[in-house]
Amino acid sequence: MNLLRMLKILRILARYRLDTLFPRNPYFFLVKILVYLNPYCWFMPKRYNRGERLRMALETLGPIFVKFGQILSTRRDLLPDDIAFELAKLQDQVPPFPSKQAIKIVEQAYQKSIDEVFQEFSFRPLASASIAQVHTAILPTGEDVVVKILRPNIQRSIKKDIKFLYSAARWLQRLWKDGKRLRPVEVVAEFEKTIIDELDMLREGANAALLRRNFPDSNMIYIPKVYFDYTHKNILVLERIYGTRISNIDTLQAKHVDMQKLARRGVEIFMTQVFRDRFFHADMHPGNVLVNIEDPENPSYCAVDFGIMGTLSAEDQLYLAENFIAFFKRDYRRIAELHVASAWVPGETNIEDFTAAIRTVCEPIFQKPISEISFGNLLLRLFQTARRFNMEVQPQLILLQKTLLNVEGLGRDLYPQLDLWDTVQPFLQKWMRDRYSPKTIFAKIKENLPFWIEKLPEMPEIFYRYLQNENNQRDNERIEQLQRQVKTANKDKKWLVITNIISIIIIASLLIVVF
Repeated sequence: MNLLRMLKILRILARYRLDTLFPRNPYFFLVKILVYLNPYCWFMPKRYNRGERLRMALETLGPIFVKFGQILSTRRDLLPDDIAFELAKLQDQVPPFPSKQAIKIVEQAYQKSIDEVFQEFSFRPLASASIAQVHTAILPTGEDVVVKILRPNIQRSIKKDIKFLYSAARWLQRLWKDGKRLRPVEVVAEFEKTIIDELDMLREGANAALLRRNFPDSNMIYIPKVYFDYTHKNILVLERIYGTRISNIDTLQAKHVDMQKLARRGVEIFMTQVFRDRFFHADMHPGNVLVNIEDPENPSYCAVDFGIMGTLSAEDQLYLAENFIAFFKRDYRRIAELHVASAWVPGETNIEDFTAAIRTVCEPIFQKPISEISFGNLLLRLFQTARRFNMEVQPQLILLQKTLLNVEGLGRDLYPQLDLWDTVQPFLQKWMRDRYSPKTIFAKIKENLPFWIEKLPEMPEIFYRYLQNENNQRDNERIEQLQRQVKTANKDKKWLVITNIISIIIIASLLIVVF
């Protein structure tokens, strides 16, 4: 670990009094004394609570820690509510790196001068984040594009900071009694995987291309075109899109945008990605969403930044749909059974106890008007409850939970009266009907028909092997049974011999005594 980096981290820890977050432990107590002796900790205003101080410390530490805080905010099953609430506020606003460096990276990638690559290239960044920054440009063929350039030496910086995070996590896990339960090393591992994926611009381009194919000619969302001929591992070139930031509510209202339709469409887009495609944009914070308001009565979305995407297996997709429908019906036992059937909680979980715990979470919420119910918070509380029953960490569900919270938050900002359930329930019911409709079943049969036709000549041999295996298994079972009988007989024989010997000794002793 770089000594200067460690000293800087300790100085920021002292400045924001993060020692107050440490649990009671002799080792932590020594750290608290050292922090208190540091003058930096004397000037932190007392008006900030612990969540605010942690958020400000991460912002001060730099982009990698900001990104870690963002990922950590999705693990609300591990965090107190006040800390999770503050971490969710982290904004990835990072000073840009010099344009000269950006040009040098581009020219090294293309082995050409910047003027040969682009007709025009803006030296002033359009946006800057922790991983990359974006410049506008015009291709030689005339298309307006944005050029996303990975920060120089970002991999080296990330490796150093991740190494520190792993060390801190292992230290915390050893010294804190709740360390093993909270699994900090696992949290860091999740962060490492997510951020390493974000460092590959080719991967991000492929994500964008797939999402674009999933929504061709959609009137709800537009995904920019990827120019793969200009894309490298550290450079991504996308079609430039124009729109109003979704967080700019005043502008949207001033343009008389249909906010109710916009909010409902956001939910529908999310549900379509999850339940139709099983591939969804998992970083839907306000900075990554624009709105096309050319037709205010028919607004649509424009998505950017495809570094973090979520996927679901067909099994997880089905279990999620059934869970949601069970929520609507208040069928708590069904929810518990689904969690066990999907192996999200151990098979030996007591269904009755788990059902009662879920009911305890849900019933108070259902007493509220449906427009006041936060489905995202309900899902969080259910995950927290499931953790009590040793629910295994499901990375794909963590991203789903994070995205659902983002979507619901955006929807309620746009249209506070948004009834998320009223939008979701019809979609899921239709999805379930379509899934089991004769048309869908026939389509699946038709899809698998070539496979079965190919396997048909092999069926007699497969059937013969199956019967042979069954016979072999029965023979093996008979042999094992005979072996057990022989062992039992041998044991009985041994006991018989021992009994006879004991009997002879007793009889001999009696004869000696008598005579």
